[in-house]
Amino acid sequence: MNPWIQLSIDYANQRSYLDDLFKVYPTIPDGIRELDEKLWKNIKNSFKKKDNAGLIENLVKLNLFPIKDSYVAYLKRDRKAFERNPQIVARLAGRLYEMGLDTIYARCSEPKETNRQIGPLFRRWLSNKSLGVPYLKADEFLNKKGNAVLNAGDAEMMAFARKHLNYKHPKGLDFIARFNGKYVIGEAKFLTDFGGHQNAQFNDAIATIKAKNVNAVKVAILDGVLYIKGNNKMYRDITTRYKKENILSSLVLREFLFQL
Repeated sequence: MNPWIQLSIDYANQRSYLDDLFKVYPTIPDGIRELDEKLWKNIKNSFKKKDNAGLIENLVKLNLFPIKDSYVAYLKRDRKAFERNPQIVARLAGRLYEMGLDTIYARCSEPKETNRQIGPLFRRWLSNKSLGVPYLKADEFLNKKGNAVLNAGDAEMMAFARKHLNYKHPKGLDFIARFNGKYVIGEAKFLTDFGGHQNAQFNDAIATIKAKNVNAVKVAILDGVLYIKGNNKMYRDITTRYKKENILSSLVLREFLFQL
């Protein structure tokens, strides 16, 4: 097995892994969403008048609809559908009347899910020079010879990898660095649970390290539940079919890079 996989598993199971990981991914929920006062006034009026169409039409203008329902997305994208489908509108409105205005407000103003905030956190951690090397814009990164991490957005990072590292994989990158004269590329993921979207995130990172003919060391910087020992698919994969790949926690990334 790749020793960095084993080191990551050991770290997750023997040390204060989550406490340390919080420095990389401080997923603190945002405050409540602020609702537009005029729009909320219209919602209240429609609610009090039992104006089904008006209530739904105003609520779909908010970023977060107060109930999960398969038909809401369609109504958001086709506003004329309100007139053509009064029964669907009445069904949704009935559920909303049962909830009451206070609950509707609370649901519509809920904080964003922390999963949606995770993406930028890894780069913010890098920007704090947590790896102990400069965090440089593309021109300076190219011109300087020493160890450094590239400071770039998604599009710029992809363009750099295509131009300089022969990276032709369609997935974007979260990390480009140069250590001891070697370029390193990778994706960073915090896998918070098993199944569904998280499996897709895992597969994306694996596909990146499987990309062919890249002029760089490829790494999957993965954290989260994949290091929990057991019969879960991600743990099985990293200890069997992908056991020779560079898969490692962000918490051992610095040591990995300096030993290249």
